[in-house]
Formats: sequence, C-alpha cells, structure tokens
Amino acid sequence: MAASRYRRFLRLCEEWPVDETKRGRDLGAYLRQRVAQAFREGENTQYPRPRDTSFSGLSLEEYKLILSTDTLEEFKEMNKGMWKKLQEKFAPRDPEEKHKAWARALTRPHT
Repeated sequence: MAASRYRRFLRLCEEWPVDETKRGRDLGAYLRQRVAQAFREGENTQYPRPRDTSFSGLSLEEYKLILSTDTLEEFKEMNKGMWKKLQEKFAPRDPEEKHKAWARALTRPHT
C-alpha cells in the first residue's frame, strides 16, 4: 500500500514542476519536500494510520450513517421550503383526485 502511494506521489511530483520564480512559496517544491519527509525510506516506508478517521475527524461508521439513504432523504426534506411541504402534504396523490380538485376550484364562485 505504501509503495503504490509513494509511486503516485512521485508521479505527482514529476507532473508538477518547480517554478523558480516562486521561491519559498512554490507548490511543486513544497510537494517534493513533504514527499521526502513522509517517505524517508522510499517504497519501503511503513505508513501506519494513527486513527481510523479522515480529515474531517469522522469515523467510517459516522460516514455510513450520514450517507445512508434515510439520512439523505431527511436532509432533502429539511431543505424544502414551507410552500413545497404544504403542497406535498395537501395535494391529492391520485391523478383522478387531482383532476376533481381542479374542477372544484374552478367552479367555486370567486368573491
């Protein structure tokens, strides 16, 4: 795993040239420095993970919960506007009922 990661970082360094006009703030030079620090033994570097988390600090189980279909549906429901929620709540489900509701609305006397 560390060997393939090392090779990918080397490929990134090859594709990202050092820009001499940006001394001290060049991303290419910074990448090379960080790769050299992280992989002191090259492909033989062991790369243990101190924790089973990501950059966000969430665990795999927390990601699974957040990305579950039920949770995403809840988020969608929370993001709907009040008018859309009311329409969905009171709108007839059956197309025939929808047609009858429109007919009733159109035949009501307008005041």
